Amino acid sequence: MALSSMTGFARSHGNSGPYAFEWELKSVNAKGLDFRMRLPSGWDEIEALARKRASELLSRGTVYANLTVKRADAAGAVRINDDVLAAVLKVSADLAARTGAAPPSVDGLLGIKGVIEVAEPQTDEAEEQAAKQAVAAAFEQALTALIDMRKREGAALGDVLKQRMDEIETLAKAAESAPGRKPDAIKAKLAEQIAALLETSERFDPDRLHQEALLIATKADIREELDRIASHVTQARELLTKGGSVGRRLDFLSQEFNREVNTCCSKSNDLDLTNTGMQMKNVVEQFREQVQNLE
Repeated sequence: MALSSMTGFARSHGNSGPYAFEWELKSVNAKGLDFRMRLPSGWDEIEALARKRASELLSRGTVYANLTVKRADAAGAVRINDDVLAAVLKVSADLAARTGAAPPSVDGLLGIKGVIEVAEPQTDEAEEQAAKQAVAAAFEQALTALIDMRKREGAALGDVLKQRMDEIETLAKAAESAPGRKPDAIKAKLAEQIAALLETSERFDPDRLHQEALLIATKADIREELDRIASHVTQARELLTKGGSVGRRLDFLSQEFNREVNTCCSKSNDLDLTNTGMQMKNVVEQFREQVQNLE
């Protein structure tokens, strides 16, 4: 399976009878799947189908779905209510006869509530049902386009993450071969430190100091950490090759990488090894940030 990003965008549109419609889908990162819809009034029955399809094809991400629908005859018909107009004119004539006022203007008459009526367009049930079926099909198209875009983004992320694995592996090998990890180097450094302590006081027991030095050398060994880092690299590469919804597992691995690298840095008794560990920590952080975008 291909890797998939959680970010993407897609549109689809169409016409059915007097209806013109458009879907706009956008997805961003999230811990789980959060599907949010905005539908016009009267189109709520589309929601159940859209949610079902989204949950079947997506596993993570916040998805925003917005549907707009317009009718070609949505303006309706405008007509004059003759009965109301006749009543208004009669009242106006009576008032004019009593007061000598000028007769009302046309725009004044039209501004009186009830004189003008806007008739809502007649709804054809068959046309409406056909339009809803077309809207559902258009949602499927938009969802497919969104998934395709997420997969393209996922493929690009996969390439970046594989590069980060190559860098971590290279840095781990550099740490493995660091001069400061060589037994002779560790022995010489510890001997130098012990000699400096013995010069400052005669109270130190040389045998006891050598035992403590061996214990320190054992604690400073990063063999286990380097082995675990190599194991994590292998697992990460397997997951990237496997594809699918592996974002959570890779995120867990990034935390394990970070733990092992931090331990390497804390155990380091060599400047070059510390610098290598800090570089590795930076690459692990880059890996973790990119993994946050994967489904």
